[in-house]
Parts: sequence; structure tokens; C-alpha cells
Amino acid sequence: MRTYVGHQRAVSTEDFVELALGTPVELWLGVDGETDDERAARLDAARDILADPEYSNLPDDVARIAAEVIEAHAPELFNVVPLARPAWRRRSSRRGVAA
Repeated sequence: MRTYVGHQRAVSTEDFVELALGTPVELWLGVDGETDDERAARLDAARDILADPEYSNLPDDVARIAAEVIEAHAPELFNVVPLARPAWRRRSSRRGVAA
């Protein structure tokens, strides 16, 4: 099954998210090993994007996408299995009595 966002084909999950948001995911999440200067530049670019009227709904879109994913996978996400509680044993205090 092929997935398209607009006229672009999403080959992977990362492609789908990037096409749905209109920006690369790494811009918002960062990458491993980035320097402080790289992080500052990335966050500056992110602020510029959020200031653009075209992306003014991006935070709402991200929240909507997250809610849809949670709703779609709720049974797996919230499949909580109670753990058996260990039976607490009471220590018997048997102290010798002098006769």
C-alpha cells in the first residue's frame, strides 16, 4: 500500500511525518551529538518557521496528529496488566525465655 501526502509519496514513517508537518522532524527534536551552536541555530530556525504565517497552525497540527496516534493505538498504549503483589510474610519474633 502506498501512502501519499499531497503529491509526495511517503516511503517511511519519518517521511510521512515530515510531509504531514511540512518540516523535518530533526528540526524539532534535534539530533544526537549536536553542539550547543548547532542546537541554538536549530532552535532559531524553528522560531523563524513558527513566526511564518504559513506555519502558524503547526503547534495545533502537531497536537492533533499526536492525539490521532494515541487514539489509534490506545489499546496497546494503555494495556496495563496489574502485577501480582508479593505476599508479605510477618516475621515471627521468637525470643527465648530464660527458665
